[in-house]
Amino acid sequence: MSRPANPVEYAVAVDRFLSASTLGAGSRRVYRIALTTWAWAMVDRTPPLGGRRRNAPPPTVPLALLDTPHAAARLRDAFAGRAAAVGPRTANRELSILTAALRWWREQGWLTADPAAGLRRLPVAQRADAETRLDAGRARAVLELPAPLREQTFWHLLYETGATIERALALDVAELDLPARRTREHNTPHLRWGDGTAALLPLLTLGRVDGPLFRTGRGRLSYRRAAEIFTTATRPLDPRGHGWTLRQLASAERPVGQHPGAAPES
Repeated sequence: MSRPANPVEYAVAVDRFLSASTLGAGSRRVYRIALTTWAWAMVDRTPPLGGRRRNAPPPTVPLALLDTPHAAARLRDAFAGRAAAVGPRTANRELSILTAALRWWREQGWLTADPAAGLRRLPVAQRADAETRLDAGRARAVLELPAPLREQTFWHLLYETGATIERALALDVAELDLPARRTREHNTPHLRWGDGTAALLPLLTLGRVDGPLFRTGRGRLSYRRAAEIFTTATRPLDPRGHGWTLRQLASAERPVGQHPGAAPES
């Protein structure tokens, strides 16, 4: 069976890459936004920021621009510009997504060059939260809070996997392999969880086969709302009375011998 003809437009190549992946709907949306952002770089234009980026019609560009002698320099400048605009953490994530797409397009024979070959992930400065890192005892106290099932599951997943908050919130039910205690995501390391998350996930997903894992009555749980709930819930535990952050939980100390992805001690 012959392969489909090479796509002329970059946007079509993005569609085919995402269609061929095993990403859930939430992760696919994140990938599409990142790849659309790179389209602006290919024509030496700066992408809009924030919500305007999601709603702005991207430029129509040929995929072949990635095979031109100028492509590497354009991507290099765009990467530096994105890091300055949104920070190295977000820029690094967008670079990883582009690298995965470029690799797949080359495997299809649609590109011959790798214009991102010279780009390297930027160092990410330690957050201020690291100065008040939660110890294992405080992390356990958080996980024992009498919170709703959604929050209990989300907090356990963050602590046991060490995943970024963004990635955890983007998970869909269809991406979970509950018996194996891991995700089914494509082109990215799997998330693996321990006993706490394994006990809660079947209850949270009961009767559901797709859609956002962490949802509200109107859709997917947002970062802002998840952060507000966590900080409010942890105020009684914080000696300062301010409450802690989700990032502090994700980077919290674990018992000796335990690492992200391993089950916590009982």
